[in-house]
Amino acid sequence: QLQLVESGGGLVQAGGSLRLSCAASGRTFSSYAMGWFRRAPGKEREFVAAIIWSRSSSVYADSVKGRFTISGDNAKNTVYLQMNSLSTNDTAVYYCALRAVGALRYGYWGQGTQVTVSS
Repeated sequence: QLQLVESGGGLVQAGGSLRLSCAASGRTFSSYAMGWFRRAPGKEREFVAAIIWSRSSSVYADSVKGRFTISGDNAKNTVYLQMNSLSTNDTAVYYCALRAVGALRYGYWGQGTQVTVSS
């Protein structure tokens, strides 16, 4: 069973930066994509960014474009999220997710890491 573990969350002032990491353990395998999602208090979970290995491309939500950068290593099932110019609107629990090759959706999820941006 593959497990994803996030780290790097914390408390930061507005305008600051954080780097989230996600590493897989257990039965690892090459994936179609890995991504980051977040859930702010009282809101639905939303997509943040993803890296699609076969295309060597990344996609971002409009709200984070130009501020967040996703990177990673498919062979190691690791993914990172560099977050710059953070605002209070970025406060949320951030989840790492993996979409297996042939899967229609992200089927593996981490437990989440809290990111709190203070004004």
